Amino acid sequence: MKRSVRILWRTFWGAVILFNLLILMINWGWLGYMPSMTELENPSSALASDIYASKGDKDNILIGRYYIQDRSTSKHSEISPNIFNALIATEDARFYEHSGIDPVATIAIPFYLITGKKRGSSTITQQLAKNLFPRENENMLTIGFLKLKEWVMAVKLERNLTKDEIITLYLNTVPFSDNVYGIRNASLTFFSKNPDKVSVSEAAVLVGMLKANTYYNPRRNPERAKTRRDLIFDLMVEHGYLKADEATAMKSEPIKLDYHKLDYHEGLAPYFRQVVEQEIKEVCKNLKKPDGEPYNIYRDGLKIYTTLDIDMQRYAEEALEEHLAALQKEFIAQPSYASGAVWNKFNNILTTAVKSSGRYQALKEMGMKEKEIMAEFRKPVKMKVFAWNKERTKDTVMSPLDSIKYTRLFLQAGFIAMDPFSGYVKAWVGGIDHNYFQYDHVNLKARRQVGSTIKPLLYTLAIDNGFSPCGMVETTPQSFPGLMKGAYNAGGSKKGAVISMKSALASSINNAALYLLKQVGVNAFVDFAHKCGISAKIDPYPSAALGVSDISLYEMLWAYTMFPNQGINTRPIFITRIEDKNGALIKNFAPESKELINPNTAFRMVKMMQGVVDFGTGKRMRYRYNIKGDIAGKTGTTNKQADAWFIGYTPQILCGAWVGCDDRVFRFGSEALGQGAAAALPIWAYFMRRVYADKSLGYSTEKKFEAPEGFDDCGSVYDETSIDRSGTYGAGDGGVPIDDDETEIVPIVPDGEWE
Repeated sequence: MKRSVRILWRTFWGAVILFNLLILMINWGWLGYMPSMTELENPSSALASDIYASKGDKDNILIGRYYIQDRSTSKHSEISPNIFNALIATEDARFYEHSGIDPVATIAIPFYLITGKKRGSSTITQQLAKNLFPRENENMLTIGFLKLKEWVMAVKLERNLTKDEIITLYLNTVPFSDNVYGIRNASLTFFSKNPDKVSVSEAAVLVGMLKANTYYNPRRNPERAKTRRDLIFDLMVEHGYLKADEATAMKSEPIKLDYHKLDYHEGLAPYFRQVVEQEIKEVCKNLKKPDGEPYNIYRDGLKIYTTLDIDMQRYAEEALEEHLAALQKEFIAQPSYASGAVWNKFNNILTTAVKSSGRYQALKEMGMKEKEIMAEFRKPVKMKVFAWNKERTKDTVMSPLDSIKYTRLFLQAGFIAMDPFSGYVKAWVGGIDHNYFQYDHVNLKARRQVGSTIKPLLYTLAIDNGFSPCGMVETTPQSFPGLMKGAYNAGGSKKGAVISMKSALASSINNAALYLLKQVGVNAFVDFAHKCGISAKIDPYPSAALGVSDISLYEMLWAYTMFPNQGINTRPIFITRIEDKNGALIKNFAPESKELINPNTAFRMVKMMQGVVDFGTGKRMRYRYNIKGDIAGKTGTTNKQADAWFIGYTPQILCGAWVGCDDRVFRFGSEALGQGAAAALPIWAYFMRRVYADKSLGYSTEKKFEAPEGFDDCGSVYDETSIDRSGTYGAGDGGVPIDDDETEIVPIVPDGEWE
């Protein structure tokens, strides 16, 4: 053998040995980090957590996600063969033949480089390796080494996983358009269906995105996406996954999207999703994974099942919209609001709002002086603002200062519906639009003066201590020695000094409430309110009986559960269970209930609160909104109509509504428009009208409040002649007694002076 030949062979075998040694060193991690098989099989990519609601007997309706990256996983059996076929035909036709590296495609690389044609040689397995562990410090000097590293990972994947596992893992980790990760999220986002239901055409659109997420985005670039889809049809025909005539027929059809990206603001129940998010974050602090670390709602792919009913939630959102859109027009039409003169009186609120805005803070950080900043706030600019139209927004030109004035004068609202027996929350609407107003007016921390909605708790305590609904109560000013100077006159009867207890509640006579408070004791009433589920501070002064305390809508519904539930107090619950990414149960949530009053007391209150709706301050429920069936409830209005409330219930459901401005100084100047019966009750009525119309929900006007066994009442509140209506201060629409809550409620401070 010639010397030159020996050198050639030695060089060849030396290169082979060095190459294999290099591969071994890469595999052993001597030349940089090499993931273990455990890491390759179980990538640590952040998985989005899913939140589910119910619809009828189905409890797995996806309504939202919590994520850093919008990523989810699917099993092989949960993905349509159409997706696999489109992917293999497009990305790796010999996927089932090679062992991670396609020798044909690899050898062909030089020929494609010579001809100038672009062609990817990476197999699906190699692409998976790259997706799981993206290249770092890539440049002309390192790209060859990084490619070898991916080859090693691809071979390891092929040796330890089946082909089905590899292609499924690939589809679960690959990014699609609109920052969506994983085939399940992509099919739900673009076609509103699970991946096992995807058609051939839809599969081609999804796979087409993988080449260039933005360029082939079917939402933003439909023509490009269609061109790419049609090319994939051709590839599927070439590799035997599709017949030519079928491809031709499908090419003539446009891409039909059913786009529905679940994000933070859009979609159903954004305020509810927000409160669930905060609750789960707290719960996760005490839930540990097998490795001892706490679960993370944004990374661990949790499955969160809630009590929400999507139909009832939709009806609640529609009811609030129907009423608030109309009410806002009347509110803003008030002279000082329409002219803007109201800001002359409340300029301090405007100043505070300006200084707390992000724009102000940014200009301040730029070093601008106060005078310069305010000049910027007065310059008109193009912007989007909230509006009561179909889009919930409008394009306009106004100064940032005017936009704050505009936004601050919107009426806000909160509404919640629940099953008083199980505690399950069925609907939760925290505001008028989550894009522009993120503050949730339902949750435990959103507290406002409750007005006369507190009175049923006081009446309950009185009845539980021997008072009779037919007994007489005083309506004259009441004295509270040691708590205040002189008699407290919060509003009583025009005729006579006494009135029946049931009439006093129906007409919401304030002095009658003070009389009952004096009998049961201020401290006893405060203690009882706290036992009912109210954790808010209630100062032990006479004005507590009139609802001067700030309490949340959530707490008030909690307290009211004892009425339809025969004395059983049940905490509202909105999460039923949490599962991990594999469906294993992590935590169950059970209702919390306790017997608070006896069934007879509870039913007496039900009968009295029916009088509120049938003959009292809530009568417009019948004559204006024509809501049938058994209904009991209570209206509430606070100082000068700053807060409007209505909490009502039927034999099957309990709901509450609140309406008011975030700044309490902005309110209706008219009692007829701003009282609880006018501003809050209609939301309840519109909601129940929709609920009763949907027979699939199972709510009926034929259901009746059932008296406990052996119930003995003093008389029927349905007897209109037994309701003394002469004690009201005035009349609302159609001569109906208006809620006496509008009488100004003045807190009493410890030294006995008016605040």
